[in-house]
Amino acid sequence: MNTGPSWRKPVGMLAILAMITIWVVLVATLSGWVGNWHWVLQLAFYLFTGIVWLWILPMRRMLLWMETGRWR
Repeated sequence: MNTGPSWRKPVGMLAILAMITIWVVLVATLSGWVGNWHWVLQLAFYLFTGIVWLWILPMRRMLLWMETGRWR
């Protein structure tokens, strides 16, 4: 029986926003160094860190936890 909204969804959304903020700060910090690379290497770096590191690896488990309360 569902007794109402779960606290996991707002906490999960705040965690997702925190992870995005940390990623933006890291990218801004590294932009002087990465900006000197060839554009193809920059593209690969930003695609990997943005898609794989930020979205695929942590978000799957985060969204699962938000919905079910389990990490796996």
